[in-house]
Amino acid sequence: MFALSDGYERYMGRWSRLLAPRYAAFAGVQDGQRILDVGTGTGALAASLPAGEIVGIDPSPAFVAHAAKNVRSARFEVGDAQALRFADASFDQALSLLVFNFIPDHEKALAEMRRVTRAGGVVSACVWDYGDGMESLRIFWDDVVALDPAAAPKHERNMKLSRRGELGELWRKAGFADVREEPVAIEQAFKSFADYWDPFLAGTGPGGAYVASLAHDRREQLEGRLRKRLTASRPDGSFALNARAWCVKGIVPS
Repeated sequence: MFALSDGYERYMGRWSRLLAPRYAAFAGVQDGQRILDVGTGTGALAASLPAGEIVGIDPSPAFVAHAAKNVRSARFEVGDAQALRFADASFDQALSLLVFNFIPDHEKALAEMRRVTRAGGVVSACVWDYGDGMESLRIFWDDVVALDPAAAPKHERNMKLSRRGELGELWRKAGFADVREEPVAIEQAFKSFADYWDPFLAGTGPGGAYVASLAHDRREQLEGRLRKRLTASRPDGSFALNARAWCVKGIVPS
């Protein structure tokens, strides 16, 4: 079994590393800024940011330890997005990559990110389009539901804040100025089916938790169905999947 942080790296961290620089460019991060990375995970976003004072927070001590070990350009600490310990107006930007839909009270977290960002600074976030835009997870859950219709409520297409316009509406409701929401697309290559499937066996994320809950025969049935779907037309077993995320940013008014 993978360590939690290692399992996440193979399951979702690889996607985060591809998305992070494009999200940072959308957010308009600049050299020398003081940046708060909310829900830093294993540090993919922090590692992609220009030079500056970067602070990453995450509620998971395992993720924070992994990030601190592997990303030396930032400082990391355990923290709650819904109750940030930082002073008002103490950052130039507050960012959140692929986390907002998992925060229980996302409105409170957004209010906190606005509070700690200076007037004229930028608050932004990015969330997968789980319905149509994140093929890796959509294909997984489509096949899960085909085999187990009772699992339909677990399908990540039901995830909050993952549809066009939802993040923008949240940002406007919170009072930000010049709100912009845009899609960002990436492609992920897999060298084999095992490269895709093994991370689910780590039990990380909703998909991994579902796989871990299955009896051996049901797990094999799902594995076989996914293998056929993803590699049937590819003799070497390699394939690529696309992903789209919705990114939003707004300016803290004076």
